[in-house]
Amino acid sequence: MNINGKAMRTIWVKPDGFPVEIIDQTTLPHEVTIVALKTSDDAAYAIQAMLVRGAPLIGVTAAYGVALAMREDASDAALDEAITMLAAQRPTAVNLRWALDEMRRVLAQVPVDERARAAFKHAAKLATDDVDMCRRIGVNGLDLIRDIAARKRGKPVNILTHCNAGWLACVDWGTATSPIYHAHNAGIPVHVWVDETRPRNQGASLTAFELAQHGVPHTLICDNAGGHYMQRGDVDLVIVGADRVTRSGDVANKIGTYLKALAAHDTGVPFYVALPSSTIDWAMPEGAGIPIEERSADEVLHMTGRMPNGKIQTIAITAPGTAARNPAFDVTPARLVTGLITERGVCAASHDGLLTLYPEHRAGGYAVA
Repeated sequence: MNINGKAMRTIWVKPDGFPVEIIDQTTLPHEVTIVALKTSDDAAYAIQAMLVRGAPLIGVTAAYGVALAMREDASDAALDEAITMLAAQRPTAVNLRWALDEMRRVLAQVPVDERARAAFKHAAKLATDDVDMCRRIGVNGLDLIRDIAARKRGKPVNILTHCNAGWLACVDWGTATSPIYHAHNAGIPVHVWVDETRPRNQGASLTAFELAQHGVPHTLICDNAGGHYMQRGDVDLVIVGADRVTRSGDVANKIGTYLKALAAHDTGVPFYVALPSSTIDWAMPEGAGIPIEERSADEVLHMTGRMPNGKIQTIAITAPGTAARNPAFDVTPARLVTGLITERGVCAASHDGLLTLYPEHRAGGYAVA
């Protein structure tokens, strides 16, 4: 996708093979900052401090973190240490564990003196695969938008999304935004309602930013306005992303997603979740078992923005001593999900529905996809 007319991805390796570079998403939309990752500790910090975020991008960044570790020490002990350290950074997004398991599986079969090269090669493959999966999610979700557009006879299809499940959450294309970008590119009129999304405002700072960069019409709204617009008939479709989907179809996503699903269910608005297969946790039977990350209360008690003088500043929005809680995710039960949009197609949010697209998981075991 584009920033200031230049095609970019969220993570890449310098042409000479080192270092790994990322877009620092904590400075968007005010500044486009490129950060170099030179060690596995750098990668871990980028994940934990949310310089990179979004389940697919977290996984790819962790894979490159392993590669950076192998560049310094490719022993079995160092491999185990790097994987354990990176896995501890964020608990909810299953793509992190999936990518690290992939790196372990591949590197365990490679001689120590060849591991660094093999690690960078496989991390690059995971990045390329993510781009292709997100592209195919867009192709598969496009028909949903096209069908609504046909019924609206040229009027814009109004799509609500929550938080950022765009290309900034992945390597390119995004998950929830991929069908939107495909529709826009195909000339289908679309308009996106963008939830801000408190407390980190990733809808405001990231989704609105990337939609604007691509020329997609959109309107920023506060989180609590979504149900209002659904009641008024101003929302045709909800598409959100996911950090983990259980084998029964329950969905963990950014806090507030559950409330959007409830409003959509009450008003008869279709509610879809877009995800690559790396986000499916076949080992998790239902949403109640998903670990929910509790982040710092400071994110709730403070806000960051650009001051009139151009300076970016963080300010307190509460009285001193105010207590706050900050769960980063909630779980939307499968019964509220109209369908799952994946790189293999669209299916019901259920075990049987997922098996129609991923029949290889039908027999025994529930290893992560």
